[in-house]
Amino acid sequence: MNLSGSGHTLSDVALDITVECMDERGIRHEIDTVLSYASSDPFAVAMTFVTSDGNLVWTFGRDLLIRGTEAPVGDGDVHVSPAIGLSGRAMVSIELSSPDGHLVLLARAADVLDFIARTVAVVAPGTESDAFDADLLISQLLAS
Repeated sequence: MNLSGSGHTLSDVALDITVECMDERGIRHEIDTVLSYASSDPFAVAMTFVTSDGNLVWTFGRDLLIRGTEAPVGDGDVHVSPAIGLSGRAMVSIELSSPDGHLVLLARAADVLDFIARTVAVVAPGTESDAFDADLLISQLLAS
C-alpha cells in the first residue's frame, strides 16, 4: 500500500506516470503524475499532479478510464479516449475541464493498461459494490 495525493489517502495501487500536453503555443510539456486507486473508494481513480505549488488531485470514475481505453467516453469535466501520439505510439487521451481551464493529456496506453490491471486485481469490475462500505462513509461524514 502507498500514500498518495495531497490528502494522504491510503491507496492499494499507485503508479507514477509522465503525461504529455501541449500549451496554447503548441509547445509540448511533460507532467509527472500519480494514478492511484483505493479499494475503500472502489468506483474511483485519482490522478495527482505533482507541482512545485503542491499536489493537485483529480478524481474520476474507474469505469470511465477502463472504457476510455477502447472508445471515447465521458460527460462533463472528464473525457477519456484512445489516441495515437506524435511518434505513432498508442496513447490514452484524458481531457480535464474546470472553470479555470481545459487540459488535454496524453498518457502511454501501456502505463494506463498496467494501472487498470493492477486495480482489477484488487477489485474486479462489477464487484465494486461488494467492496464499498456505506456505513463507514456515513460515520466519516457525520464525524466531520
